[in-house]
Amino acid sequence: MPEIKNVAILGAGAMGAHYAACFFEAPEFSTALIASGERFDRLQQDGLVVNGKHYAIPVVNPEQAASPMDLIIVALKHHHLSSAVHDLRNFVGPDTLLLSVMNGLDSEETLTAAYGAEKVVYAMTVGIDAVREGNQVVYSKPGTVYFGEAENTILTERVRRIQSAFDRAGIAHTTPTDMIRWMWWKFMVNVGVNQASAVMRAPYSVFQTLPDAQAVMEALMREVIQVAQVAGVNLTEKDLTDWYKFLNTLSPQGKTSMLQDIEAGRKTEVELFAGKMVSLGRQYNVPTPVNQTILDIIHVLEKTAA
Repeated sequence: MPEIKNVAILGAGAMGAHYAACFFEAPEFSTALIASGERFDRLQQDGLVVNGKHYAIPVVNPEQAASPMDLIIVALKHHHLSSAVHDLRNFVGPDTLLLSVMNGLDSEETLTAAYGAEKVVYAMTVGIDAVREGNQVVYSKPGTVYFGEAENTILTERVRRIQSAFDRAGIAHTTPTDMIRWMWWKFMVNVGVNQASAVMRAPYSVFQTLPDAQAVMEALMREVIQVAQVAGVNLTEKDLTDWYKFLNTLSPQGKTSMLQDIEAGRKTEVELFAGKMVSLGRQYNVPTPVNQTILDIIHVLEKTAA
């Protein structure tokens, strides 16, 4: 399979803008943003500003004829994926790899259903503290991409291709042996800090310093651990404790994506977190009262904002 040179990013939010800027900065890559409609016009006219630097990254319309990409990074909000997944059809060729840095446990399944498992690599991002306002993204910690096959005792060729591309673009990455466990760990983190921050309107400093805030976050996370263990995933109390090592490296003024959505009056990903947890709790017969309460609260916040 060829070396990755042509890269496209679907979703120009906080994470998508960061990765687009990294690849665009590296001269050996041809980098593009995929967008349509008003987003196409806005990105083409205004570009992106990442940590104060303006990037005029080319924008391609999914309806136009296009050459296949070597790597497509999907960085959408969960509720946009089902309508946008087919926007990639003109960019997927025989050697294209799809890597989703979206939250939750479901995006890989959606991409696989559309394009086949041979195209899709598991991924998640930990430790980025990016905040987006309009076309401007600011972060102090770029985080690390965790990616790979479900099991990575021996690295496949497609994992090595992406590792090489990330090295050349200066993107921090790691490939854990048990990727599924790490996907659940990130899910646990998001269920905890993303949702607690949204209902408290609290930046990371609150969870770094206040025991009451930590108690709510941990109660949400413990329900994930209980469900994961019944589902056969090796998630434990130690994983919750290890989260603080990451949390304490984040900018105290940084905000989770869900808090940013609440403040901007946008739809949140609560269905991906608390909604998914309530559904999994029913499936595995595990009570999830804390997530049910948070689900109800955020539904109210979304409706009153609307």
